[in-house]
Amino acid sequence: MNQRIDLRNLNELRQISYEINPLSFAQGSVIFSTGMTKVLCSITIENRVPRFIEGQNTGWLTAEYSMLPGSTNPRSSRENVNKGRSKEISRLIGRTLRSAVDLKSLGEITINVDCDVLQADGGTRTASITGSYIALHIALTNLLNGQTTPITEILTPTAAISVGLFDGIAFLDLCYEEDSRADSDFNIVMGKNKETLELVEIQGSAEGKRFSRKSFDNVLDLATQGVSELMEIQNKIITESIS
Repeated sequence: MNQRIDLRNLNELRQISYEINPLSFAQGSVIFSTGMTKVLCSITIENRVPRFIEGQNTGWLTAEYSMLPGSTNPRSSRENVNKGRSKEISRLIGRTLRSAVDLKSLGEITINVDCDVLQADGGTRTASITGSYIALHIALTNLLNGQTTPITEILTPTAAISVGLFDGIAFLDLCYEEDSRADSDFNIVMGKNKETLELVEIQGSAEGKRFSRKSFDNVLDLATQGVSELMEIQNKIITESIS
């Protein structure tokens, strides 16, 4: 295990910081940071839907993910940072948040989720999901202001975290260096059903060594702990945004 990995507790999240509503023209926005990774997540809402669901009295949610050229060192051109990987992550964010919101209760609106990586040091997709949920909650709170249906019946808590395995030991919330040296790495998305955490999506692979079922169970246990902590942080940020 390398020296960088020994510097912090295996079970701890990186330091979280945030800025609420940095954008004036979005319905909800947040800069969500974990360690050195910083992602700007914003929500804009349109009073129309794509043609394929017109007339069905349901809403739609779509997401776009991109990395600014200056978010990495060395700088990458816009063509290089926003190719296939960005499309795959965009689809992940979109389907994750569609699983969190009751679109049928919102009528024919389109929710646009934009995730722009300002600085990348591992975990950009998981930070995008966690931050986008905060921005979405803020936006829907404003949209539903004065309506009788509580937001808790329309939107369910959702967050994501990365976990790595080093010699069979699970390690939470990887930075870029840790991720690049992990034997296996995972991105795990969870949503809350009442008080129970449920899996939304698992992405993972063995980079250097295959992993055992027992090790994978440890990954899920640690991810559950991390997501629980992230949801507490999300709730704190959301409460602050409406106070």
